[in-house]
Amino acid sequence: MQPPLMTLTEVRRAAQSGAVTARVHVQVESAVAELTREQQPYCKLGLADACDRMTLRVWSDHPAYKTCSALQGEEFIEVTGEFFQSQYGMDARKWMVRPLDADERNALLEGPEELRAKQARDFEFIKKSCAEIRDPRLRMLCDAFLNEWGERFRRTAAARNYHHARRGGLVEHTAQMMRTALAIAPLYPELHVDLLIAGILFHDSGKLWENQLPESGFVMGYDELGELVGHISIGLELVNSLWRKLSAENAATWKTLSPPSEDVRMHLLHLVGSHHGEMQFGSPVFPKTPEAMALHYIDNLDARLEMFAAGYTTAKPLGERIFDRVRPLPGNLVKSLEKFSA
Repeated sequence: MQPPLMTLTEVRRAAQSGAVTARVHVQVESAVAELTREQQPYCKLGLADACDRMTLRVWSDHPAYKTCSALQGEEFIEVTGEFFQSQYGMDARKWMVRPLDADERNALLEGPEELRAKQARDFEFIKKSCAEIRDPRLRMLCDAFLNEWGERFRRTAAARNYHHARRGGLVEHTAQMMRTALAIAPLYPELHVDLLIAGILFHDSGKLWENQLPESGFVMGYDELGELVGHISIGLELVNSLWRKLSAENAATWKTLSPPSEDVRMHLLHLVGSHHGEMQFGSPVFPKTPEAMALHYIDNLDARLEMFAAGYTTAKPLGERIFDRVRPLPGNLVKSLEKFSA
């Protein structure tokens, strides 16, 4: 009888309680020849699925060493073995490897049903939130972005490592930020909600170049524009490019709207440019409006709570309910207090 087929995240969670025998379907991100301190060769495989990543070390005496050493990256394989948590993170022993067939590969690319359904709901929520923007200029700008770049947006990660670092992670992050903004808006009536929702959509839009994933896999490549310009600068240019086109098409109407269109454009650019909060973290300016400050903290809140959630499944346990530090969080992680139950 075959072991159960699990995602890397499911294996990681199960392995916290002890070794678990399972099968995982993954894409090879990288296969790198390395040497131990004793100068013995081994191969380090970077593996990824729709939810997670792991590193598998293939020692030179392993039966699959030659096979794994010949991998070029981006192949699709099944690893069957006993997974456990080691001092280096998740590892495996007594494992075997085989290539995936076409049906298995396609099923892997679709991602787990639960994750697909969540990301589909999140994308619909983003579209709904943008459709409810009252300012026609901001609403049209958001619509233009989603119509032109929606599919690429849906497969982009929010980060390479720290948070929502998975295919579709940017949609999850953006939707949760919009939910938070809409929840706090009634408490702070001075906030310009239309501007804040548009700013949330565009704040990481440059990551469509910096953190994009291909249609055919989970290997996040590198884009020259993303490397040379960075996602904040790309986002500013993207807003300006879409704005120029829409402004030209709607010149007569936009001239009659209040506040002036140029003010709207300028404030939206400020939200994109200032969302990292400080110049040392890449923003060219500090947040200087209530909406910019709100966006910055909403962004940080969602990113850091995601780091906690992921950290509880990836970080090395140090004691009961205590886990090793996950950067850039400031210290060791401690499990939340259980919720009260009557």
